[in-house]
Amino acid sequence: MTPSQCDIEQAVKVLLEGGVVAHATDTCYGFACDVFNERALVKLYALKEMSEYKPVSILVSSLAEAEGYADFDDESRVLAQQYWPGALTLVLPRKYTLPTFLNKQYKSVGIRVPDHELSLRLTQLLGRPITTTSANVTMLPSPYTAKAIREQFKDRKIKPDFILDSGILSSENLPSTIIDMTLRQPQIIRQGSLVIPGICG
Repeated sequence: MTPSQCDIEQAVKVLLEGGVVAHATDTCYGFACDVFNERALVKLYALKEMSEYKPVSILVSSLAEAEGYADFDDESRVLAQQYWPGALTLVLPRKYTLPTFLNKQYKSVGIRVPDHELSLRLTQLLGRPITTTSANVTMLPSPYTAKAIREQFKDRKIKPDFILDSGILSSENLPSTIIDMTLRQPQIIRQGSLVIPGICG
């Protein structure tokens, strides 16, 4: 099931207005908001009932865009060229181009180019990065259907502003592999679906 162009345009409108959109990704359903909108980020954290000290990763549409927000050394660039788009999140030194209120306790940022047409379309139409975090309340199961999202939030005061329904996603989908490239030796801090030889966990 593919969302209509009308629904995608409505989702982008919601993002531009500072809302939070639930949408399918190459893993589970995720929450997206505009990382340059502080009010949207505050709502995202409240929605997920998540600690303000927990960082969120961002999605971008290309390596060229990623280089505008994070510093890549040669090894990071090779990994990105080899595995993007795909299930690889690189933790890199952040640039001043990202707003200070995003992950304000951190000098790094997790960044990824997804292998997923809808996620890419949202970032392209918005024209800047979006957050990527599972569309659930913290400690509750990650959702693989729009119905599951509605069930989790039906009795909660704060709800997603818009849900892009893409039908049922495979519950066998694994999260992205996260590699911290800010260390002297790159280290896997979450092993996901992607296995990369030569990097320790």
